[in-house]
Amino acid sequence: MIDHVRDLASVRDATERLLAAATALDNVSIAEPSRLPGWTRGHVLAHVARNADALVNVLAGRPMYVSGEARDADIERDAPRPVDVQLTDLRESAARLEAQAALPADWSRTITMRNGVTDSASRVPFRRWVELELHHVDLGVGYELEDVPADFLEREIGFLTDRFSGNPEVVATNVTDGTRAWPTGRAADKPEVTVSGPAPALVGWLAGRRDHRALAAQLTVDGGPLPALPPL
Repeated sequence: MIDHVRDLASVRDATERLLAAATALDNVSIAEPSRLPGWTRGHVLAHVARNADALVNVLAGRPMYVSGEARDADIERDAPRPVDVQLTDLRESAARLEAQAALPADWSRTITMRNGVTDSASRVPFRRWVELELHHVDLGVGYELEDVPADFLEREIGFLTDRFSGNPEVVATNVTDGTRAWPTGRAADKPEVTVSGPAPALVGWLAGRRDHRALAAQLTVDGGPLPALPPL
C-alpha cells in the first residue's frame, strides 16, 4: 500500500537534508559541474525547484510543464542565480508543493505526468522523494547513495525495475540484493541475467548514477554482461 502521508513526511526530511547541503555552497561552488553531464550544481538546484512547481501543477490537474522546451528553458534561466536566491527558491517551491498536497483531495485519482505518463496521485509524493534523493547525490557534495534511507532504496529498486519491466530493449533480468528479488526487462520464461549486490549499487545502476567501473566492483552479474538500461 502506498502511504502518501508517510511519503510527504519523507519529502520534508529529504528537503531539509538537501537545503542543509546547499547552504554550504557559495557562488563559486554552485557554478561548478555537478555529476550530471552538462549541468552545474545550479542546474540541479533549479531543476529541483521547478520540479516542485511542476508537481503542484500535476496535483492541481494542470499539465506538468507547458512544454519540454519551456521546462528546459526554465532550468537554464534559473541555473546561474546566486546561491541565496537558489536557497529561497528551493524553500518556497517546496512550501508551495506541501500546501497543494495539504488540500482535500482524492489521492486514488489518476494523474498525468510528463510525456503522458499516468499514475496514481498517491505516488506523487514518492516521485518527489526520488527527485530529492537522487539529485542530492548528483550535487557531488558528499551525499552518496549509501547515505540514502534504506527504505527509499528498496522502494526505488522496485519502482525502477517495474519501469523497465516489459521493455524489449532490456534483457530479462532478475535483480536481487540477496534477500529480495525483482524481475525486470523483456518477457521471458526465465531470466537471462541475474544482477546481485547491495541496494545502493543496484539503485546506482538502475538510475544511471554509477559508472560501469564502479558497478563492476559492486555488482555480481550471472549469465552475461551487466544489462544496458535506457536513460530515465
